[in-house]
Amino acid sequence: MLRRMGMVVSVRPEKVAEYRRLHAGPWPEMNQALNDANIHNYSIYLREPENLLFGYWEYAGTDFEADMKILGAKAITKRWMALTDPCQTPLSSAAKGEWWSMMPEIYHLD
Repeated sequence: MLRRMGMVVSVRPEKVAEYRRLHAGPWPEMNQALNDANIHNYSIYLREPENLLFGYWEYAGTDFEADMKILGAKAITKRWMALTDPCQTPLSSAAKGEWWSMMPEIYHLD
């Protein structure tokens, strides 16, 4: 069953241009790694001046935790996150160890 997932994180004001640059030309290998992890229809939106990033994706697999563990262990993911993570900062309300804060879906129109 397809799961629609939303999440939010802050982007550092001084890193907005860098974050935009990185996502203007994402690596094909990183996109493939996301697809291999059953992630599709992935979008990231930026809200300024609050500097919030909202991410949306659709997960089409059967074991999200396992797929995320495999994705996180890939060298390409580690290289990408080494560039993007310094641009971000978790929300002040984020749970311990949480980077992107997941957002429960409360409405969907087909």
